[in-house]
Amino acid sequence: MFGIKKFFSKEDPQQTEIMKLLNSYRSAIFPMGVQNEWISSIEKSKPQYRVLITLPFAAHNQQKQLEQYLHKNKIKEVAVTIETSIPASYKFKKIKHIVLIASGKGGVGKSTTAVNLALALEQEGAKVGLLDADIYGPSIPSLLGLVGEQPTAKDDKTLNPMQKYGLNTMSIGYLVPAENATVWRGPMASQALNQLLNETDWGELDYLIVDMPPGTGDIQLTMTQKLPASGAVIVTTPQDLALADAQKGIAMFGQVNLPIIGLIENMSYFNCQHCGEKNALFGSDGGSELAARHGVPLLAEIPLDIQIREESEKGENLISQRTKVAEHYVYCAQLLSSMLHLQSAETSAVEITFSDD
Repeated sequence: MFGIKKFFSKEDPQQTEIMKLLNSYRSAIFPMGVQNEWISSIEKSKPQYRVLITLPFAAHNQQKQLEQYLHKNKIKEVAVTIETSIPASYKFKKIKHIVLIASGKGGVGKSTTAVNLALALEQEGAKVGLLDADIYGPSIPSLLGLVGEQPTAKDDKTLNPMQKYGLNTMSIGYLVPAENATVWRGPMASQALNQLLNETDWGELDYLIVDMPPGTGDIQLTMTQKLPASGAVIVTTPQDLALADAQKGIAMFGQVNLPIIGLIENMSYFNCQHCGEKNALFGSDGGSELAARHGVPLLAEIPLDIQIREESEKGENLISQRTKVAEHYVYCAQLLSSMLHLQSAETSAVEITFSDD
């Protein structure tokens, strides 16, 4: 439970009620184990109360929802602020967590998922980088509207990352013209990827999202073994063929002892624009069944939605538009971030302080 210190002389029924509602909200929303991991203060500032919550994972979007929850429960004069402060335990250079976004096969929307997940983490209050590890088919420049752009050099050995929508990004696509084929053997491709990772000035990041190449070949194994990654997220679609390949990806990461953080089922269903009916075009429950089989969470079921395709082709920031489809990525980002915190954090005492202005 929260450790509570009171710095006022009389019991304040309103503060007590706010505290009760905070406990109820956190128990309902946040995964077990992170419920004790926020630091909060409640200040009485006439004519309202100010609630400050500092989370060790990215969940800034909960600010509005928590405020609405308090208002719904007749706590009207209250303002909520949520800040993100992820503990500084660096995995690589000044990067706290490296997350591999992988798939057993191409064509499941892995790169689109990686970009939107990175954008959602950034919107939720984290510092985020995005590495395009697909040497043969880089997609990040197109998805971010950076085709034809080239990074500048910090010095003779270091590149500055390309920046877009608050992300620090790097891709072979920034260095090789889009119309040119990258015809390299495995070791050469692995070396190029190693340079992109090590010779980019990423700065301080909470998360580096790595868009892995599809499949389970030499580059994937090399990256997995060399990178001090926190874990992998497997992207699949619901049909049997994609699930069979996703299974191979899970097996590969198991062989190198890299944790599977969870699965994302992309193109999970289609909402008919005319009748509103949900249609499972590629089958149903495939992702949830695969996740259950391996004892990992299903992080999100992303619908097949025309807005994702349109915004991706234009290189626009889908997440900033706060549409219904964007909410899937936002919730996924919150869940991913909280799970990474659970994975690495030591249990610590948490304190809420009450004070009068």
